[in-house]
Amino acid sequence: MALTVLTVKTERMDSVFDLYQVVIESIKKNDLMLQDGDVLVISSKFVSNAQGRIIDINKVKPSKHGVEVSEKFQIQPKVSEIILRESDHIFGGIAGFVITSADNIMAPNAGIDKSNAKKGKVILYPNNPYKIAEDLRRKIFLNLLIHVGVILVDSRLMPARVGTTGVAIACAGIEPVNDMRAQKDLDGNPLKVTFQAVVDNLASIANHQMGEGGESRPIAIVRNSNAKLTDRRIDPNEVAISHDQCVYVRGLGNSN
Repeated sequence: MALTVLTVKTERMDSVFDLYQVVIESIKKNDLMLQDGDVLVISSKFVSNAQGRIIDINKVKPSKHGVEVSEKFQIQPKVSEIILRESDHIFGGIAGFVITSADNIMAPNAGIDKSNAKKGKVILYPNNPYKIAEDLRRKIFLNLLIHVGVILVDSRLMPARVGTTGVAIACAGIEPVNDMRAQKDLDGNPLKVTFQAVVDNLASIANHQMGEGGESRPIAIVRNSNAKLTDRRIDPNEVAISHDQCVYVRGLGNSN
């Protein structure tokens, strides 16, 4: 059967809420139903809203380091301070953007987002995203007796490409990567380094249907994906690699 993406429209939530309850209720209100084997894809910003991971910029007091980053990359000092707090590592940047790593996720400005937030506020990445995904998967199984995969998706700029694509910042209940090493290509040559990024591919497919603006469709059900579901807990290191192993980071770092 063909892969299908079913998007779920939700009401805008302005305060902390129960993620599981809202997800299940929203699916029902859209006259949809989860099925065994589905992959549930949820916007990371929707999850952040559920956690209350929203900051009023005006209440942030910049540190000395925050002011230095602000001046270097021409960003508001208060925003620079938030970026510093959310980042594990800063690689560099350009005017308006700081390239950072946060929980092994490489992103401009530590993934903080002004879109879909009220004026003067920003949305941060979720806390403990892999735990959130796993807890949601378990609740769905315990309450509905359905095995599903869960992916938390964010939009991301790709190097040297126009526009954004979806990327998985966390997952649960689904094998995130397909190791294709030792398989053969069309000419019979063995693949030596090929890994298929299953959850990133599904995140991008779902993100295309969910939209980037005011669609208010932060949830999608991907059906007939042929992805391999699992009951084991997914380790974040299975999806991300350290920046010193990234070909882009290493390559650009050696360009001088």
